[in-house]
Amino acid sequence: MNLEDIIAEKYGALGDNLDEGVRRRWAATEARALGRGGATRVSRATGISLPTIRKGLRELEQGTRLLPGRVRRSGGGRKPLSQLDATVARDLNRLVSPATRGSPTSPLCWTSKSTYHLAEALQSQGHSISPSTVARLLHVMGYSLRANRKTEEGAQHPDRDAQFQHIAAEVERFQSTGQPVISVDAKKKELVGNFKQGGREWERKKRPRRVLMHDFVDDGEGKAIPYGVYDVFSNAGWVSVGIDHDTSAFAVATIRTWWQRMGRCNYPQAKELLVTADAGGSNGVRPRLWKMELQKLANDSGLSITVCHFPPGTSKWNKIEHRMFCHITENWRGRPLVSYGVVVNLIAATTTRRGLKIRAGLDTHSYPTSIKVTDAQMDTLNLECDDFHGEWNYTIHPN
Repeated sequence: MNLEDIIAEKYGALGDNLDEGVRRRWAATEARALGRGGATRVSRATGISLPTIRKGLRELEQGTRLLPGRVRRSGGGRKPLSQLDATVARDLNRLVSPATRGSPTSPLCWTSKSTYHLAEALQSQGHSISPSTVARLLHVMGYSLRANRKTEEGAQHPDRDAQFQHIAAEVERFQSTGQPVISVDAKKKELVGNFKQGGREWERKKRPRRVLMHDFVDDGEGKAIPYGVYDVFSNAGWVSVGIDHDTSAFAVATIRTWWQRMGRCNYPQAKELLVTADAGGSNGVRPRLWKMELQKLANDSGLSITVCHFPPGTSKWNKIEHRMFCHITENWRGRPLVSYGVVVNLIAATTTRRGLKIRAGLDTHSYPTSIKVTDAQMDTLNLECDDFHGEWNYTIHPN
């Protein structure tokens, strides 16, 4: 229950027992306790007008005492609109109803349900009403502002749960033998330059950080393409910040860099490597270049590389998303990424209370797109597909 609902419940319990003066003082006290914007929130929750609440605030500031017997007679003052216009609530409910909104005859078929649009639609139906009155009526009718919530995942693959169990079994098998397990993925591309960055950080009052008005790529250095490798067992990771394209070659180059700078030191006896990845993108199921580059890495490192892809539409379950990338985003919130050096330093400085450590570096190599891998090249792969969904689960052995 939010604050406005709590205030509305308190007012419903006390309102009938308060005279006009005490009601005004009570509303002003609640508004002052809420701070900035409190009067508006109390007005929306109770229906008491803003001028009345402001009058109560002035009385509290001036220390004015209420005089006994100075209350208007019962029924005094302007009547509520719902009493003067008996059909306004019914027509408003029809406008905001989801079923009515989709009707081609609805005046709000293709516009947002703001109080201004609702007021205009009601006025066109003959009602004399303002946007603020619409807001008060909506609260009385049980409506409140709500955002969309991501809950619908669409059609699910019938072997989705079985694939999750297969990945868990593989991780447990590698863990029992001391072999490394990594989670890989590409983070959202970021504009590099003096551009606005989402989020807020503490600054001195009236001294906001000045950034460019528009996010045009030509006004900055380009785009940063972070590709990450998260070591599941050691709670550490590597991020390569690319400047060219997010290709399969770039993805495997990042894994190679992690192995050379971190993995080989942490797992000197490693003979195998387990990679968990999404089903799409540069490390997806379809790109042939992904498998070809992994074969080169297996040949150079001597590792048998096992890959397990998450089922389609389940990328949020990839551990790198909620164990590393989310903390990087939190670390640079509200801070413009003015240069590639700033991007790398902010990533490398990301830590958590649970001991996450990240190293990062800038990858200035070129990774051209549209590289074709022929059938003859695919035949050279030392590829072993698993019996269970071989397109999702496979091992590439060194040649």
